[in-house]
Amino acid sequence: MAKDHAEPDLDRELDDLPAELRWREWMCRIEAVLFASASPVPRQELARVVGQGVSVDLLIDDLTVELADRPYEIASVSDAWMLRTRPAYASAIRAAADVGDQDLDLREYDVAVLAAIAYHQPITREGLKDIFGKEISRDLIGRLHAQGLIGTGPRSPRRGAPYTYVTTEKFLIAFDIETLHDLPDREQLEDAGLAAG
Repeated sequence: MAKDHAEPDLDRELDDLPAELRWREWMCRIEAVLFASASPVPRQELARVVGQGVSVDLLIDDLTVELADRPYEIASVSDAWMLRTRPAYASAIRAAADVGDQDLDLREYDVAVLAAIAYHQPITREGLKDIFGKEISRDLIGRLHAQGLIGTGPRSPRRGAPYTYVTTEKFLIAFDIETLHDLPDREQLEDAGLAAG
């Protein structure tokens, strides 16, 4: 999505417009970029369509308020933003739109492996074996990788330099969290009965 330079004919400053209309145009540009992008758009990319020194964060805040009654919303993912449909409209979309095969089809065990990767990344298959007490199949790792939920991390500094696994931006989007810091801590999981104490 990102370009190395702004369009030469794009008037970023909009000096010929009154301040209120200028702000509205910048909000529309941000919305258009988010609408057109297939992935979250970082702040520095959005800054390419607004005036120099204009706060992208304030534009996003105002646009969020403006979209409050729309069937879609702005979501923050890993210091970037994207438009997404509000969960309340999921069944309507499934009933009428051709959205292809977007279901993740994850079993409880798959989610547990994803959680282990998220909490312990970068982690090797051996590290996962230590957590689960058994070997994690290459097939499961391959499926999670094919779905874009995990990626290959840095090679482990151990003998043989095994691959490590890390979660991806798609993982954050799929589980509706902005950053890994938003994962519940161990105590919260224990309180909810989702982890052994």
